[in-house]
Amino acid sequence: MDIETVRDYCLSLPLVTEDFPFDETTLVFRIGGKIFAMMDLERTEWFVLKCAPEYAIELRERYPEIAPAWHMNKKHWNQLNLFGSLPDELVCSLICHSYNEVVKKMPKRVRMEAGIQFLLDRDSSKYI
Repeated sequence: MDIETVRDYCLSLPLVTEDFPFDETTLVFRIGGKIFAMMDLERTEWFVLKCAPEYAIELRERYPEIAPAWHMNKKHWNQLNLFGSLPDELVCSLICHSYNEVVKKMPKRVRMEAGIQFLLDRDSSKYI
């Protein structure tokens, strides 16, 4: 999956915004003001996503293209090598998982006021 496809997919999700809070090359995607994905436009092979800790470990053990994210809390963030052989369906599923991980940490009142809902569950467990 290429960087433009990843960007388009992230922006297709409900209420997602994008910005450059750190520098001119680090693009982040947010839901409700909270980051769920990041990419460096100069190093387009890497894409960073939030992940449930246990699931993050399983993914890292199964896929050599998935590793703890550089400069992030390695318990909760993975980096995916988009130049590897990860199936597009897995990448999309992991984007949805990341989105949901951020949404579930938001107070219910905030979710309701902003109209934020969980994405339909995409069965990413079939990739483990």
